[in-house]
Formats: sequence, C-alpha cells, structure tokens
Amino acid sequence: MSDITLGDVTVARIDEYYGPVGLRPTEFFPQSSAEVWERNESWLAPDFLDPESGICRSAIQTWLIRSEGRTILIDTGVGNGKYRPYSPVWSYLDSPYLQNLARAGVRPEDVDVVVNTHLHVDHVGWNTRLRDGEWVPTFPNATYLMPRRDFEFWDPEGPHRPHLGRGNQNVYEDSVAPVAAAGLVELWDGSYRIDGNLTLELAPGHTPGSSVIRLESGSDRAVFIGDLVHSALQFVEPDTNSCFCEDPVLARHTRRRVLGWAADHNALVLPAHLGGHGAAELVRDGESFALKGWAPFERVSVER
Repeated sequence: MSDITLGDVTVARIDEYYGPVGLRPTEFFPQSSAEVWERNESWLAPDFLDPESGICRSAIQTWLIRSEGRTILIDTGVGNGKYRPYSPVWSYLDSPYLQNLARAGVRPEDVDVVVNTHLHVDHVGWNTRLRDGEWVPTFPNATYLMPRRDFEFWDPEGPHRPHLGRGNQNVYEDSVAPVAAAGLVELWDGSYRIDGNLTLELAPGHTPGSSVIRLESGSDRAVFIGDLVHSALQFVEPDTNSCFCEDPVLARHTRRRVLGWAADHNALVLPAHLGGHGAAELVRDGESFALKGWAPFERVSVER
C-alpha cells in the first residue's frame, strides 16, 4: 500500500478489483478504431489492455485522502454481495476491500467524508454493507457528498430514462437510498468546498452530475476525475468516449477542459479506473495531450 504527498495532503489508493471487464476496446469505446488501439498497444499493454485476449483491463479502486485532519474517500467501488443483473462482472462480488482499507490504517468508523463522483454501479457500492438482512451505511460517521443532479437522475421513481438503461439496476435502492434514509447524504450542485485543499466541481457529460475534485495545496496540484477517463488511451485520444456516457458531446468537451487545466497547471490526473501506476501528468500535444510521466504509486499489475 503506497501513498504520495501533495502539499499538506496524502493520497493512497485502496484496491477492490483489477482485471478484465469483459469488453473489447471497440465495444468499450465504440467511437474508436482497432487501428488506434493497435498503434498504442506498445504502452497500453499489459496494464490497460490484455494483449492475448484483446480485452480491456480496468481497476476498481478508492482514492483515500487525508487532509486537514480528516479521512476522505473518493468513490467506493462495487461493494460485496450486491445483485447486478445487467452488470454480471460486478454481481455478488466478494472482495477484501475493507481489509485493504484496514491495511491503510482506516476503519469504517474513521471515515469523515465520502465523495461519490457520480452514482454509477462501480462508484457507490461500498456506501453500504449488508447487516441483519438490511443495507446499512458502511461509514456511519461520514458525510456522503453526492451530486444533486445524479441523485435525482438515477432515482428509479423519477422521470429520467438513462442511456445506460437498466445497467444501474438496484444501485440506487441498495447503495444510495439507505444512506439518504440514515441522514448522512449532503447534496450539492455547481461546486462545493470540502476544505482548504479540496474543491468539488461539476464535470457533466458522463452523467449529468459527474464531478471532479480539484486539489490545490502549496505548490502542488491534482485533479481526481472519476470517469472522465476509463482508459489511458483517452489521454492521447481525448475525443474518445466510453459506451457509458449519457451526453457524448458534453463528455468530450468536459474531458478536454479538465485535462487541459491539468496540463496547464502541471497537475496530477487521477482517474477512477486505471491500473498500472494509476495516475499521470500530462502535457499539451497540439490538439491533444501526451504523457509527461506516471505517478509514483506502486504499479498494480496482477489481476485480483
């Protein structure tokens, strides 16, 4: 378990899953071509692409932040024991997530803030755990920060009909509503100041309420970008969307805007789903971006 220090903030990653997600590149990213993946395979494989099967590899992980004396989790993965009929790779998962969190010195009751960058199946799962047949908050002393736009968009009783369709089935009921019922949810819109180092900002497109967390501490800068990027390919091909984006045009615009800020401010970019070293610094490269270097996190390279 490694961490890095950015100004007065420490950042670590808590693994839940790393391995294949059952999608070939042109399925995961339908606007991309096989030629683009072949051209970039030398550096995408093996961390982000299995060269033998041709299947994309992805990480499910939480960013653990310690800032101003508080313990903050960014995204909570898939969760254990949850029925996901339209996301079979995540259905009834059984991972040592809480043990991994404990190895980093954090008990569930120690967590002060949980940030859900958006409310997809693989970002809210450990919001709750099963106890005596009921889903209860995993982090009972935390404030759960959820974007109001996603909270309303994914409500199954609401009027919205997501592009993802039933892919998020059961998620609101078992991983969002129980936390709200416990009075632990704080909804926000626009922007939200977490503390002197961290600010939440809307970054819509992937979902209506997708958000990023901007870190500015001392001379260091970073941005936790959730699902603006699913594969490192999108660093160098920023107009490439995943198949899960609700508003593809807005998703492209937001990705370019946020990656552009990161390149211009020498900010570390921390997506939700990258294996390998997990995060990177970028530079502008014409109308696109190029890798300046990977973060000094321990490389995640073994499927688990």
